Amino acid sequence: MLTRFLLTILLFSSLPVAQPRVIWISAAKAFDGRGRVLDHICIEVRDDKIASIEHAKCQPEATYDLTGFTVLPGWIDSHVHITWHFGPNGHFHEKNELPERATLEAEGNAWRTLMAGFTTVQSLGSPEDKPLRDAIDTGVVPGPRILTAIDPLSDEKLTPDQVREFVRKVKSDGADVLKIFASRSIRQGGGQTLSDEQLKAACDEARAQGLRSVVHAYKEAVKATADAGCTEVEHGSLTSDDDLLDMAKHGTWFDPQVGLVIHNYLDNKQKFLGAEGYTEEGFAKMQEVLPLNAQMFKRALATPGLKIIFGTDAVAGAHGRNAEEFIYRVSDGGQNAMAAMVSANSLAAQAMGLDKQLGSLAPGMQADIIALDGDPTSDITAVRRVVFVMKGGQVYRNER
Repeated sequence: MLTRFLLTILLFSSLPVAQPRVIWISAAKAFDGRGRVLDHICIEVRDDKIASIEHAKCQPEATYDLTGFTVLPGWIDSHVHITWHFGPNGHFHEKNELPERATLEAEGNAWRTLMAGFTTVQSLGSPEDKPLRDAIDTGVVPGPRILTAIDPLSDEKLTPDQVREFVRKVKSDGADVLKIFASRSIRQGGGQTLSDEQLKAACDEARAQGLRSVVHAYKEAVKATADAGCTEVEHGSLTSDDDLLDMAKHGTWFDPQVGLVIHNYLDNKQKFLGAEGYTEEGFAKMQEVLPLNAQMFKRALATPGLKIIFGTDAVAGAHGRNAEEFIYRVSDGGQNAMAAMVSANSLAAQAMGLDKQLGSLAPGMQADIIALDGDPTSDITAVRRVVFVMKGGQVYRNER
């Protein structure tokens, strides 16, 4: 018996040990995701993580020579609707669409988003997000890492106890984050819908369940969200300077949108009209709010201590064009280009509680690495020219 045991140990000890997959990336210019520029570096990737970054020429010769491009961490979009798409007749929310086609459209959105340099997204949210998230995580289909809210909290009739029960159910269903609608759509004026008590119950219970709480809020609902201790405000249109200061005081993360989502709606107006909540009056309201969003964003940038992250609210028609929001933020909103990059790298990761894994070029981080043909700090349109995409050590795009 002992002899058989020893033979078994010898057999297994003689088997070859799987060697880590090593990739070398050479970069003449890289952004570390935290606001620093790294010159002439060699990045060593082992399996799915960055193993080392040296200020030296790669030895052996780089597997990927990106010296002619700007290298940076994969971008994080804090607000998308990854499964939203136009139906076979070109219209949003077509009733007769086959579920198989909807699945393919969602997979296509994920692929386009990844190819655009976004290696992580937060989808806020729909039940269809969950199987797509899981399929990407298990390698069935390619796409960005997805954090999903699955089922948003929007029922104004729930008591605080029922709100807490809803949050517990979302957690048990596998949600990564809680999405809360505390305001009507901006197309309907943006008034507050949930009471302060309901908001506090939701965000307190989310915290107890280990979930972050992100809140769709406009106008007075912004202050109510910050005062309730919620994690993050989405949108924030028509809010006041005092409300911006209140978010800063509470440490609330802020995810405003300057241009992409409304421009996308206006450009695709005929494809959305007639779907629930999309009326001529609603589109007129969006057109009215568009310049106000840029003004609000400038005021947010001037608010001391306010933590601003990058999110597009990408819906049908916008997937794969997420980086256009960078251009709107810099050109219309007056944001410094490097700050815009950081808002989609280390700051977004920090807001998601993933800053030990994502959002920076540093040893031990996930090997989410992209490259641009051009330098966005001197030409912000370079964000449109993604030539290299690596996610978790796997190369998905290489057009060097």
